[in-house]
Amino acid sequence: MCGICGIVNFNATPVDVKALKKMNQAQIHRGPDDEGYYLTKIAGMGFRRLSIIDLTTGNQPMHSEDKSIWAVCNGEIYNYQELKQILQNKSHNFYTKSDAEVIVHLYEEHGEDFIKKLDGMFAIALWDEREKKLILARDNMGQKPLHYSFVDNGVVFSSEIKSMLQHPKVSKALDYNAVSKYFTYEFVPAPATIFSKIKKVRPGHKLVITKDKIINEPYWDIRYSSRTDFKLYNEDEAAAELDNLLKKSVKKRLISDVSLGAFLSGGLDSSYIISLMSELSSASVKAFNIAFDDKSFDESKYAKKVAKYLGVDYFEEHLSSKQLLDIIPGICDILDEPLADASIVPTYLLSSFTGKHVKVALSGDGGDELFAGYPTYGAHKTAEYFKLLPASVISQFKKIVNKLPVSLSNFSFDFKAKKFVSGLGTSPEERHYRWMGSFSPEEKKCLFTDDFRENLSNMDEFEDIRQHLDKCNSKDSLEKLLYLDAKLYLQDDVLVKVDRASMANSLEVRSPFLDKEFVEFVSRLEPSLKLRKFKTKYILKKAAHKRLPKEIINRPKKGFGIPVGKWINGELRPFITDILDISKIKRGGIFNDQYVKRILDEHFCMKKDNRKLIWTLLIFQLWHQKYA
Repeated sequence: MCGICGIVNFNATPVDVKALKKMNQAQIHRGPDDEGYYLTKIAGMGFRRLSIIDLTTGNQPMHSEDKSIWAVCNGEIYNYQELKQILQNKSHNFYTKSDAEVIVHLYEEHGEDFIKKLDGMFAIALWDEREKKLILARDNMGQKPLHYSFVDNGVVFSSEIKSMLQHPKVSKALDYNAVSKYFTYEFVPAPATIFSKIKKVRPGHKLVITKDKIINEPYWDIRYSSRTDFKLYNEDEAAAELDNLLKKSVKKRLISDVSLGAFLSGGLDSSYIISLMSELSSASVKAFNIAFDDKSFDESKYAKKVAKYLGVDYFEEHLSSKQLLDIIPGICDILDEPLADASIVPTYLLSSFTGKHVKVALSGDGGDELFAGYPTYGAHKTAEYFKLLPASVISQFKKIVNKLPVSLSNFSFDFKAKKFVSGLGTSPEERHYRWMGSFSPEEKKCLFTDDFRENLSNMDEFEDIRQHLDKCNSKDSLEKLLYLDAKLYLQDDVLVKVDRASMANSLEVRSPFLDKEFVEFVSRLEPSLKLRKFKTKYILKKAAHKRLPKEIINRPKKGFGIPVGKWINGELRPFITDILDISKIKRGGIFNDQYVKRILDEHFCMKKDNRKLIWTLLIFQLWHQKYA
């Protein structure tokens, strides 16, 4: 796990070496163990190393035998041993034992299609000195980040935006449409970033850049089976194959020259991963969890039960509200752009705790998005019944629900009910992100000033949803929602959160559920094997029965959150009223100060639960103070 960066000047201007080194230094947290550089007159690449495989000779950049091909890679190539054997049989000579060295030799053999041979989590930059060609690529699901900006007939790239901003010619101008989308989704959907001149390489995509052309194209996508050629598995066969492939995925991710462990929440996904680790590992498995004071958020009792059941070494840190609160003012030191997922706070502290014991941790990320694990998937079925009711009945129902007394507990009944009615009357796909996101289109009309709205292009509020749906090859309503969550919430929220929180603590996190072969298998399964009536993760739960107790398999979904709603009215209130001070809001010129005052007052007096709106605003203001 590492940080990569680089500068290519196709106009033959010499590389700004000082800027390149500043870019590399800005992401030292991603790789505190070593650094490396490659420099020619027009191209330069930097590398920060977190040593995981080949501790002695594995520093990057990597080069081909004649040193005409150079590459830097952030991540892990899980099939590198198999690829290395094939390449050695074709007379390629290796000078390291690193997984990353296969990249340059694969390129020599397969050209730009080399990326299709890789199985792993990665962000790659490859420079072909002979052809003066740069290739940027990300893994199929987007576990590792990569950003770029075109500057003066050249390109600047890096793992993190904070690194790119060290280059004097990379613009910090805001992308106004991206700002607006952030307040809809709570994140900025790829390929955009919050900065208008900085873009993200999309997951499963490659960019090929030369002086004369830029090619940006996908090399992989999630494909669902057509019902005509679908291979019918009975449930037992599907569960057995699922278990076999997940076991194979975990085994790949145990390859390491340093100590490793796993996150354990006590939920199905992380517990399943640890059960497989226990079977495959010769050493005792280390499991890590954090406990909270607030019992509506704490899952530690379940984590302890799983650890005892599986016989693994259990490590737990109890976090007070003060420890969690102390992280919030500096949250944007971790993030490059605003991300309103409050679970970044406990994820950071869990990574910090875990990183004191191991360098690599496996996680259960991706299970919910593959197997329809969120309660919203079942809620869509209920919402469809409302289409049968007269508009007057639905209107009256909304009024009744919105008058429910406010509770600030985790996923309280009134919070879920009010979210539910907010999506009625819209398409399932739009409804899904009204439920998952923050500000509705109606609320955003009140949020922004007239001056700010004038900077917005005439965009469709949910254009990212529609663009992704155009690429989805399934017409099934559930599969379309799963595809959207993989392309939006998973890649631009969950994986960003985990990457920034873990790498800020120099910890590598690996996600077995996101294995390419495993994802392809799950995508071929019938939707009814994922959501059976209102039972989420149906086939995953069936597969887990031989490994985990029923109490863990069947327990309700519980998010990894913090008591934001309560804190806004308690310990966080002075901080929030300072950051969201009306005079500051007015001077900023982006938000309607009276509307911001209203949503604060409504929450403070318990008239409405505005936790998501306030938190989304707070994170943006903290980010804006630091970066803009």
